[in-house]
Amino acid sequence: MISTDTFKFLSDLQKNNSREWFQANKERYDDAYANVLDFAGDLIKALSKADTGVDASLEPKKCMMRIYRDIRFSKDKTPYKMHFAIGRLTRHKSVEIGYYLQIEPGNKSFIAGGYWMPQGEHIKAIRQEIDYNAADLTAIIDEPEFKKNFGEFRDQEKLKTLPKGYDADNEYIDLLKLKSFIAYHEFTDSEMQKTGITGKITSLCEQIHPLNVFLNNAID
Repeated sequence: MISTDTFKFLSDLQKNNSREWFQANKERYDDAYANVLDFAGDLIKALSKADTGVDASLEPKKCMMRIYRDIRFSKDKTPYKMHFAIGRLTRHKSVEIGYYLQIEPGNKSFIAGGYWMPQGEHIKAIRQEIDYNAADLTAIIDEPEFKKNFGEFRDQEKLKTLPKGYDADNEYIDLLKLKSFIAYHEFTDSEMQKTGITGKITSLCEQIHPLNVFLNNAID
């Protein structure tokens, strides 16, 4: 589970996002990082039993995202992210397809999976796969438990015009117009601090897994 101290550190960082404050609280950061690193290790072990694309021997450090922001081309010059993130958990063909866990105070933590904003040949391939095998996708996203946990998949951002090569009367035009293919579930701070949270996240990832398989098959 994620400790109260980790959430307190992130909350304080949100209010004091400066190098001076961060250096003065480096020990608190190290403790929070160690907490999330341990959590990542437990999650990797649990997920490896549910998804063969997750290697049980994967080093947790390789899945931890940097807290330092790249501000070179950003108008926002705050130097640190105000959350911890765990990603790069799978060995699929595209590193964009998999699972992503964000830990952020204010009830903003979430688990997500699928593919966010695919571009170029990938978006073309996914749309082609939907056109050819939409029944496989709808069987996943219209399953009652999937909808209960992730909401309506079709409500994600869509193209305002028709995707090239597809007609308005296509039975699955609502899916073909999607820009992202994401399953997303939020957690409260209290949920993230409960001992069973690793199991809950793993269970949600098991439901996301068929979506990841569909998307990987599309771009394979």
